[in-house]
Amino acid sequence: MKKSIRARLGWLGCAALFGCLAIYAQTPKTPDSKAPAALAHAAVSAQGAPQAHDLNADDLGAFFDGFLPQEIEHADIAGAVIAVVKDGKLVFAKGYGYADVAKKEPVSPETTLFRPGSISKLFTWTAVMQLVEQGKLDLDRDVNDYLDFKIPPAFGKPVTLRDIMTHRTGFEETAKDLFVGSPEDLRPIPEYLRVHMPARIFPPGTTPAYSNYATTLAAYIVERASGQNFNDYVEEHFFKPLNMTHASFRQPLPDALKPFMSKGYLLGSGEPKPFEYVQVAPAGSLSASAVDMTHFMIMHLQNGRYGDVQILKPETAVEMHARQKGWPPAMNAMCLGFYEQSENGHRVISHGGDTVSFHSDLFLILDADAGLFVSYNSAGRGEIDARGLLYDKFMDRYFPGAPPSEPVMPTAAQDARSVAGIYEVSRRFETNVLAVTGMIGQTKVTVNSKDNTISMEGSKGLNQQLLHYREIAPMVFRDVDGKAKIAFVNDATGRRVAYIDYPFMVFQQVNNTLDKQSVNYFLIGFSLSVIVLTLLMWPIGAMIRKHYGKPLTLDSGAKRLRMLVRLVCFGVVIYAVGLLIFVSKLSNPSGLSEHTDPWLHLLQVLGLVAGLGSLVAIYNMVKSWADGQQWLWNKIWNTFLAFGCVGFFWFIYHWHLLNFHLNY
Repeated sequence: MKKSIRARLGWLGCAALFGCLAIYAQTPKTPDSKAPAALAHAAVSAQGAPQAHDLNADDLGAFFDGFLPQEIEHADIAGAVIAVVKDGKLVFAKGYGYADVAKKEPVSPETTLFRPGSISKLFTWTAVMQLVEQGKLDLDRDVNDYLDFKIPPAFGKPVTLRDIMTHRTGFEETAKDLFVGSPEDLRPIPEYLRVHMPARIFPPGTTPAYSNYATTLAAYIVERASGQNFNDYVEEHFFKPLNMTHASFRQPLPDALKPFMSKGYLLGSGEPKPFEYVQVAPAGSLSASAVDMTHFMIMHLQNGRYGDVQILKPETAVEMHARQKGWPPAMNAMCLGFYEQSENGHRVISHGGDTVSFHSDLFLILDADAGLFVSYNSAGRGEIDARGLLYDKFMDRYFPGAPPSEPVMPTAAQDARSVAGIYEVSRRFETNVLAVTGMIGQTKVTVNSKDNTISMEGSKGLNQQLLHYREIAPMVFRDVDGKAKIAFVNDATGRRVAYIDYPFMVFQQVNNTLDKQSVNYFLIGFSLSVIVLTLLMWPIGAMIRKHYGKPLTLDSGAKRLRMLVRLVCFGVVIYAVGLLIFVSKLSNPSGLSEHTDPWLHLLQVLGLVAGLGSLVAIYNMVKSWADGQQWLWNKIWNTFLAFGCVGFFWFIYHWHLLNFHLNY
C-alpha cells in the first residue's frame, strides 16, 4: 500500500500530499527486474530461518553502497543521505549523489541540510509532551481553553491535544497557503490559523485524517503555554541541548546555514527548485543535516535522554511512544505524534515527510534501540517508492522475521465479496472548492474470484501489477507476496472502513450513488460532450446549409433562444478550461494562495451564470417540442443539451465549486 498511498496524495503528504496528500504512496515489497541489483534479502540458515546481519559500519556501508547509487540513478534522484543509530551511538552516516548537481557538490551527512518535511511535526509533538509533564498542558482538555480564538462546536465533542496528536480532530484537508512563494507572503501563525480554519467533517477522536492545520494549532498552543515564539522554543529546548548545530525551522534560513542547504529537484536531471517556504512551519519547515537528526532520534530511543541531557522524563517518552486506542489490533496504530510502522515482528515507530522536492523517513526500532533516517532531495521518477523499498530491505537484512504462518480462512470468499466496493480516503476536501478531488481520488476494491483474494485499485507491486490480498484473520487481508495489510471494520454509522498500513488515515466506503466516481464521470462526460458538440456543429451546420442552399427554418424567437443557448455553452467551456487551469496549480502548492482568490471568484461567477443558463436550455427544449416546424432530431438534440446543461450545473454545485467562501 505504501507507494499507492503516496501517489494518491501527492504533495499533500507534506504534507504532503500533501502529497496529498499529498495526499498522498507506498508499498510494494516484491522486487522486479527494474529494482537495484543489490536488493538482497537477509541470509537464510540451513533450517530456513532468516539470519540477521550485524548492524555495524562495515556491513551497513557495503549494503547502502550497493543499494543507494543504483537506486538514485534508476529513479533520477540527485542526492540522498542515510544515517543509522544503535545503542545511543551513530553507527553509520553517508551522503550519496549531489547536493548541487551543477556544481557537483557532494552530500555531507554532517553539514548538508535537507528538508525532512512532516518529520518536523515530531519536534512540535515533543514540545507538547514537555509542557504536559510540566503541568502546563493536558492532552484531554478542550484546546479552546488554551487559545485566544475559538474552534466552533461540532458533533457535541471538544477537540483535544490527544485528538490532534493522533490526527483525529475531524478537520477536512486544507491546501491553501500551505506553501507560499516568498518569505514576504508568510503570515504569523495565529493569523493563519484564524483565517484558514477548515471545516470539521468527523466527530473528534473517531476518524484518522492527517492534518497540517491541527499540528500548527498545537504549535500555537505551545507558544501560548510556554510564552515563547515557536522557533525560539525549538532552538532553546531541542537544538541547543541536542547539539543540533545544523538545524533550523526559520524561513529563510539564517545566513550562517544558507551555504549548507541542498538544492531541491523534481528530477535529478532537471533544474533545481527554489527554497520552499512553508506557511505551516511547525508542521514542515525544518531544515537539518542527517547527523543532527540522529541526535533527536537517539534522544527518543533513550526515552528522552541524550548524553547528559534529559529532554523528556522517561515515563513521558514511554507515553508518547505508546500505541493509542481505536485502531484494529492487527494493524499499525497512531502513537502520540509518531505512528507505527512495525515490521518483521519488531515494533517500529516512525514519521515520514514530503515537500515538493524533498522526501524523507525516520524509523525508530524500539525493541532493538536502533534507528534509520533517510532523505532524498528529489521526487524522482516515481516508478518505485524509494524510501519504502529501502526500509523493507534494511529490515529484512538487519531485523528479519520468519514468514508468518497464516490459516486458510473458510470465510475468505464471503468476506472478500462483502468488502468490495468504492472507497474514499478520510484525508480529503469535503466542503470546499477542492471537494471534487476526493471523488477523483476514489479507489475500488475488487474480488479476484480465482483465489478469493481482493485487490485495491492503485495498490501495485514493483512489477506494476495489482497486489492480491488474502484474508488471514476475520476481515484482515495480507498481500500474498508481501507484508502490506488491510483491515475492514464498520464505524458507528455502519459504514465500511478500511484501515491500511499508514494509521493516520483510512478509506471509507462510498455508499451514496451520486457521489461515486463512475456516475460523476458519466454525467460530466455526457454533459461536456453534448455542449462541446453543440458548439462544434454550429459552424459546420451553417456551412452544410449554405452548401445545399437550405436556410435555417426558425422564427426570430427560436433563433434568439438558439443563440442564447450557444452563449451558455461558450460560458460552460470557458469555465471548464479555467477550472482545469486552477486544478493544474495543485502540482505547485504555492500557487494555491489568496493571490488566486480574485480569479477564482471570477471563475465562480462565470460558472454560476453558465449554470443558471441551464434554465434557458430547458426553456429552449420545451419551445422546440412545441414548434411543429422543427425537425425531430433538432428536438432530440435540444433535449440532450438541456439535460447536459442541468447535469453540468448539478456537478459544479454538488462538488462545492460554487462555494464563494474560499477556505480550502
